[in-house]
Amino acid sequence: MNALSKLPSVSQLLAHDRIEPLIDAHGRAVITGLIRDQLAAVREAGRNGAPIPEESSLIDGISEAAQTQALPRLRPVFNLTGTVLHTNLGRASLPEEAITALVEAARNPCALEYNIEEGGRGDRDDVVEQLLCDLTGAEAATVVNNNAAAVFLLLNTLAHKRKVVVSRGELVEIGGAFRVPDIMKRAGAKLVEVGTTNRTHLKDFAGAISPRTGMLMKVHTSNYAIEGFTHAVPEHELASLAHEHELPFTVDLGSGTLTNLEHWGLPHEPTPRESIEAGADLVTFSGDKLLGGPQVGMLVGRRDLIARIRRNPLKRALRVGKLTLASLEAVLRLYRDPDRLAQRLTTLQQLTRPETEIREAAERVLPALQSALAALEVDVEIVPLRSQIGSGSLPVDRLPSVGLAVRSRGRSSGVLNRLEASFRQLPKPVIGRIEDSALLLDLRCLPPEQETDFTVQLAQLDLPTQPVR
Repeated sequence: MNALSKLPSVSQLLAHDRIEPLIDAHGRAVITGLIRDQLAAVREAGRNGAPIPEESSLIDGISEAAQTQALPRLRPVFNLTGTVLHTNLGRASLPEEAITALVEAARNPCALEYNIEEGGRGDRDDVVEQLLCDLTGAEAATVVNNNAAAVFLLLNTLAHKRKVVVSRGELVEIGGAFRVPDIMKRAGAKLVEVGTTNRTHLKDFAGAISPRTGMLMKVHTSNYAIEGFTHAVPEHELASLAHEHELPFTVDLGSGTLTNLEHWGLPHEPTPRESIEAGADLVTFSGDKLLGGPQVGMLVGRRDLIARIRRNPLKRALRVGKLTLASLEAVLRLYRDPDRLAQRLTTLQQLTRPETEIREAAERVLPALQSALAALEVDVEIVPLRSQIGSGSLPVDRLPSVGLAVRSRGRSSGVLNRLEASFRQLPKPVIGRIEDSALLLDLRCLPPEQETDFTVQLAQLDLPTQPVR
């Protein structure tokens, strides 16, 4: 207790020469709070018999706590997981054109809901509506904050207290345990399942139509695949059936892309234009997956139906802000120049990156990683890998890639876990994956201009000084 009484006071520490720079950097209120927390922790530990630290150690702890607290929670990371569109890591990285547009919109007042030509109030959908119509063949378009919101708004507007007929095999669960049936229920629609898990026919839909039916709906199973003995009703047949009964036919593409990915050797993914041409009245899709833009949900289709959706009071609750619209507009403009799309759209760059180019990157990075891990009993080598597209897009398809594998020479199962944690503690965290008794770093999403940033910080890896056995 005598030792505790000798602890410096809050005011004494605030007046210390080493604390002054911390106050300048972080603010007096923040540092005062950290000092109080530090002193309280020391007193609690001292009552339990722990030694009382010197004043310099106290200040070291306060400084470390201040630096930790100042780190942003939304930190940039190196995505070396092998999943290009990683939901937990923010999905699509924006192209430079979108970043520039976003910054300009953030810095300046902009014509978000102002019609410059007429000098009066405008609609924020006007920023991107014509672009979306040109790219999809739709009559009208609107945008909300994600695709789940788009589906919810569509159902709440057109099928509230009415029945929606969907194939049983298309009742998907999307990220975060959100399920299509749950969204329908919350939107006030009544789900009618038809067919079986693997096979659904047009007669199944026809037999389910009643006076209480509000629409026929098709959900693209973008996050899983059923193979073998299967059958799904083509969109044009469902559209004809719906229109015969004067019902809207809607398609939820989930991911969605605005171009034919087969042009770049990638698997085919349905596009909104294909659905519109097949007779769909409304199509919903995401902006931050294969499309390569910001997180949004887009609805395109018939003008009268889009007008009804805009009049729904929930539309305002689900609308997007100027930063999202600015970056989305810039991304959509890139699609008007398909000849250069693969060079300008970051997501497409990553998905089409040649295996040979990734291997060359691995050869450049390998020596730095071997040097950083030289004190450990591990082997580091270049290995072929298979990248995943991710975010529920093209779930069974893999892309040939190359990466670095770190394997322990001993039998300790904890070595790789400790290494993986050390990579996550770097100034710019490195996120890899542990698989087949190796820590794998897939280099598909490490662009050449970031290789130096990656290798330089490897010297800061917090590793044991003695070899791990």
